[in-house]
Amino acid sequence: MAMQLPSQRGKGRRAPMAEINVTPLVDVMLVLLIIFMVTAPLLTAGVPVNLPESRAKALEQDQQPVQISIDETGAIFVDEAPVAADALPPLLDQIAQRTGAEGRPPQVFLRADQALGYGKVMQVMGELNRAGLNRVSLVTAATGGGEQ
Repeated sequence: MAMQLPSQRGKGRRAPMAEINVTPLVDVMLVLLIIFMVTAPLLTAGVPVNLPESRAKALEQDQQPVQISIDETGAIFVDEAPVAADALPPLLDQIAQRTGAEGRPPQVFLRADQALGYGKVMQVMGELNRAGLNRVSLVTAATGGGEQ
């Protein structure tokens, strides 16, 4: 009794291939993963600010923080929306009324351009303190070039 192997050329047909090559799929998925890892940090910063560098490690977040940015001209932005200096105190009072899961006001990330004068940053920090927003984190650029 002879066994018919798929490699024999009797009928001109091949047996269907029962294996799937997953190497191209893995390659494509790894490329997509790298693309998302590179572009995700770029989506968080909306206001271009030249941050000073620091060797401090990143903080853990419990809820979505409020981001206050001050650019090199001294313009103030709250979550990417421009705010006049005289309209900042009432806006900070409204933000202080919001409470998180722990019953505390939200955390504030303060981003200020390194070319900005110390007085302007302290003026905004004083308004934050007056409104009761005491959980303020100063955002700096990591020494490796990324934002913390």
